[in-house]
Parts: sequence; C-alpha cells; structure tokens
Amino acid sequence: MRLTLALLACSAAAPALAEERFPAILAGHAILPAFTMVTPPAAAPRDLWVSGKFTGKQRNEDPMTVEGDVGKAYGGHRTGISLPFIGQPVQGMSGLAMNRDRDGSWFALTDNGFGSRINSPDAMLFFHRMQPDFDTGKVARLETVFLRDPDRKVPFRIANEATEGRYLTGADFDPESIQFLNDELWIGDEFGPYVLRVARDGRVLSVHGTTLDGNAVAGPDTPGVVVPAQPGTDFQAQRSGGYEGMALQPGTNLLWAMLEKPLLGSDGQPEGGFLRVMTFDTGAADWTGDSHRFRLSDGATAIGDFNFIDDTRALVIERDNGEGDAARACAEGTADQSACYPQPARVKNVVLVDTASTDADGFIRRIGHVDLLDIADPDGKAPEGMASTEGRFAFPFFTIEDVARVDDTHILIANDNNLPFSGGREIGKAADNEFILLSVPELLAAR
Repeated sequence: MRLTLALLACSAAAPALAEERFPAILAGHAILPAFTMVTPPAAAPRDLWVSGKFTGKQRNEDPMTVEGDVGKAYGGHRTGISLPFIGQPVQGMSGLAMNRDRDGSWFALTDNGFGSRINSPDAMLFFHRMQPDFDTGKVARLETVFLRDPDRKVPFRIANEATEGRYLTGADFDPESIQFLNDELWIGDEFGPYVLRVARDGRVLSVHGTTLDGNAVAGPDTPGVVVPAQPGTDFQAQRSGGYEGMALQPGTNLLWAMLEKPLLGSDGQPEGGFLRVMTFDTGAADWTGDSHRFRLSDGATAIGDFNFIDDTRALVIERDNGEGDAARACAEGTADQSACYPQPARVKNVVLVDTASTDADGFIRRIGHVDLLDIADPDGKAPEGMASTEGRFAFPFFTIEDVARVDDTHILIANDNNLPFSGGREIGKAADNEFILLSVPELLAAR
C-alpha cells in the first residue's frame, strides 16, 4: 500500500546502474473493475460483512458514505468510490505465483486491506485463482479462498481469536507475495515479517519468523515490539517493509524472500540503497542462513514483485512512489492540483536479474530491464483513451506488484489499486486492477 518518501535520499545516493534497456510491446490488456466485491463466508463474523469501517479517524458504520481520495501529497484527487464497503473488496493484487493451477489459472493475492494494522481489522485476507482473457479484455475470478487459523498455528492473538472460524484479517498479517508448491501456498507477510505455509483450503499450517545472520528480524508492527521502540535496535525492518516479493526457485524449491525496503542499521537509518534477500528452504521449513542484496536503480524506492523465469534468472519490479502520467505533472508551485499530478510516475521497471551471479558484497547481478512507462502499442491493444498520441502505452500506477513469465516471449504484469486510495490512470477515478500481457523476447533471452 502507500509508502512514505523516506527512501528517496538513500536511493538517490546509490550509484547509477549501467544496464541494457529492452523494448516491450503491449500484447494484451484486461481489466478487473476497481469496484469488485466478494461475499464473506457464511460462517464469518457479521462484523466482516462491512469492511473499511476504521479507515477514518473514528468508526463509521454507514456504508458508502465517505469518498476515498489519493491523499494530500498526491493532489487530494477524489476516486469516486466510497467507504465503508458492503462485502470485501477484491482490490490489491499484490502477488502472482510462478506456478499456475492445473487449468492454467493464476494464483493471485490480495493484501491486508487498507494499508495498516489499525485500519484493517475488518478486512479479510484471501487469495484467488484468476484468469485474464485478453480477447474479451476481462478478468475472471474463478475462486476466492479465505485465510483462517482453526488449528491455532499463528503464534500471537489474532483479531478473531475468540470466534469459531478464526478468519484472518488485515490486523493480523499484510500478505504481499505468494507461491504455489505441492498443492500448498507459501505467503510472504510484511508485518512480521513472516512466511506463512497455507493449505489449499486457506488453513494456516505454519508461521515462520525471519532470521538474518542468526538474529531475529522484527518490524514496528511485529507482535512483541512495544512503544517506545528504537529503530535499528528493537526492530530492523521498516514499516510496510517486509516481503513484498518472494520468488520460488525451480529445482531447489527455495523461497527467495526480498524485503520491500532497506533494513535499518544500528543508527536507525536505512543501511543503503539496496534490499536484503534471504532464502528459505520449504522442505526443511527453515531459513538457510544465506542472504543476498538487490540494488535499486536511481529514483526507485521499493520493489513490487519477484519471480523466477528459469533456474537462476528472475524478474523484479522496482518502482518509485509516484502515480499518474508525467505529461500531466503539476508545475512547480501550483496551488490548484485538482487537474494534475504533483508526484507523477517516473520509475516503473521490470528488471531481469541472475541470482547465480553475485559480486563480493553479495549484490545480485542486474542484466537489464523494460520500462513500464514506455511500452509500444503498434497493434492498438490498449483500451480507448489509454494510449498516447505517439502510440505508446504506460502503466503509471503507484504500486505495481505482480509479474510472472507466461512463456518464452511474454510476461504478465498487474497493479495493486489500493482501493479506494489510488488513481494513476485517470484523475478523479479509482484505478482498476489492470492485467497487461507484454511481449519481451529480448529481455527473456538476455543473459
């Protein structure tokens, strides 16, 4: 969900990266509408049948009464969709699994709801099976599976502790990455940060805390961290800085869990313009002790997803905190920002890396990237009004959090629309969940 700008300074301090930029061609476009809701299970507490009641300064029990907006720093644009919601929003596509289901559908993950523990206790946690149809331009939601803890595997008190169903909510975890292996799901969380092993039916099978160099890693929202807490001492992971990307390595079945933001050093400041990557052995259900580093390019502040394309090469989404078309950027000093973007999108890349090639400091080699703000559309695949006059297409969303290889020449990309708090495509309108198919044969063949 939305992040602070705290990483701009450390990212800008990183050395410029000399790597090849590869072309990308839009091969398909499909939409899951922003206002897509799912009905909670019949056994869910009645409190969960209306979501988003705690997103303001006080409880609001009146559905559809407070219109969402993108926030003052982004121009305060209204999004046209109001809280609280009747039902649970499908919004927030925050991860795609590398392995698909038997019918070819994709496992996609919805995040914690509205961005924090405090405002998401009535947002249920779930994953889906989805199938974009690039002929019709629509995305089918084939199945939604709700996460629950009937066997009390979660090591802390959950929001629905005393209920029979023990359904998990955004007050418990912030799921941001997902993998499918041997008919089970592995989910990376940002709050702990934790790795969750989940049955196909949504039951939590185990929860694993994080260790790095033999030491436990906590965040400001990890149970047991209390105020006052010293950054870098009491916790090392930044808020909303856990496992945004968690790739499953073919052959080894290792999870390569990448933090979204740099860890904090003993001085409480980010340790550098890079992200830690730790490996988790799914067979042993434990961390291997190995760790690596991913260097962010200039202007990038976070990553959105991480997935292997073969035994060693993988795709990483890196991004800045901007949203919206840079051609509509607000002029410096503009007081009325109602028709412009004060922080437009400028860095939205899909980077190809080789995990088998690291330098002496543990940095994973970056091979090259494609720019999601400059996609060719020679065949007119973009919906009407989305392509530029030059026949280019952009994906200018704040949080782009889904990437996976489709075949030898194509990749699938999708955004997290932060409903109802992000726009990006059109001022005054909540961003839809867009799925795009990109033809990138040069990128996928690069070594």
